[in-house]
Amino acid sequence: MAKYKHIIWDWNGTLFDDAHLCVEILNTMMVKRGLHTITLEDYRKEFGFPVIDFYKMLTFDFEQEDFDDIANEYISLYNSNRSQCKLRNNAIEVLQAIEQAGLKQSILSAYHQELLEQIVEQTGIRHFFESLSGLNDYYANCKIDLGKKLIKGMGLDAGRVLLIGDTVHDFEVSKELGCDCVLLTDGHQSRDRLEKCGVKVFESIGQLKLYLW
Repeated sequence: MAKYKHIIWDWNGTLFDDAHLCVEILNTMMVKRGLHTITLEDYRKEFGFPVIDFYKMLTFDFEQEDFDDIANEYISLYNSNRSQCKLRNNAIEVLQAIEQAGLKQSILSAYHQELLEQIVEQTGIRHFFESLSGLNDYYANCKIDLGKKLIKGMGLDAGRVLLIGDTVHDFEVSKELGCDCVLLTDGHQSRDRLEKCGVKVFESIGQLKLYLW
């Protein structure tokens, strides 16, 4: 733990357990368009960034519909149903332990900035974080530039930062930022995909305590 001074958390799937809702929404949208539905296992095997490529894999027809319209439909359904999602088990316990150890914490998310602020506030954990960094659109393209801005803006030494996420993209972001990374399963991507990154992979947030301490 002494190595790190700052923890950067991903939000969706890492702290906020919402993968099941994302599959439910996608299936609703696909049934509406006469497309084949997917399982949570399918989703975790294929989901990735930029999200538009994932939609293309699901055979959404962007010659017939604008991605803007699809993205807005998804966000509308997500926000209408997000109350059924909760923080991952032991999330608050680990956030508290990190705070008590004297480390600072931030969130780096592909979620829309305004909505990120709303939902983190609603979960009652806003006080744990120095900064919430989200995107200014609904396209969920890439968090690398956002991460660089966070590191620079807070004057962080990347070598003393640990990024905790649930996707290969989180690992890619950590490499670009020059910080360490650990990944959690049961989020938005399968364990097999995460293990190929060559970093520590944990099944639960609770297991992070063994790693950090």
